[in-house]
Amino acid sequence: MIKKYLITFLISMVPIAELRLAVPVGVGFGLKWYYVVLMCMIGNMIPVPFIYFFARKILEWGADKPVIGRFFSWCLKKGHSGGEKLQEKAGRGMFWALLLFVGIPLPGTGAWTGTLAASILELDFKKSIFAVTLGIVLAAAIMTVGSLLGISAISAIK
Repeated sequence: MIKKYLITFLISMVPIAELRLAVPVGVGFGLKWYYVVLMCMIGNMIPVPFIYFFARKILEWGADKPVIGRFFSWCLKKGHSGGEKLQEKAGRGMFWALLLFVGIPLPGTGAWTGTLAASILELDFKKSIFAVTLGIVLAAAIMTVGSLLGISAISAIK
């Protein structure tokens, strides 16, 4: 049982997967959904301050390196384009745009990309972290409802 919780927690910390994959995995494992949600939100938040303060610097440093350069450049471009799109659409409502960018579980969005975009755009740290945190709560709610409905539908078919 602990192993399943640990796997779920670790998945929530992985870029791209984040809690968008971790919540359905945890619910699919048969774990209590409220523990899964809490654990996934915490796991998804752990990397956020590190991403904000260090990711851009590390990516810029590694962009011209032989082995990692291509991937690091891709990450920088992804963060920059995500940030530009966000800023373009948001105007003055950057807080809400960042919250929705992180919170609506679509491909290419999430806490990692949103925080990297906030860092690249040099948005205020406290406001960015608060928006990302609320976005994670929104994503967790959406993914939990979807996961529970999916499990119920599969159970009903059996």
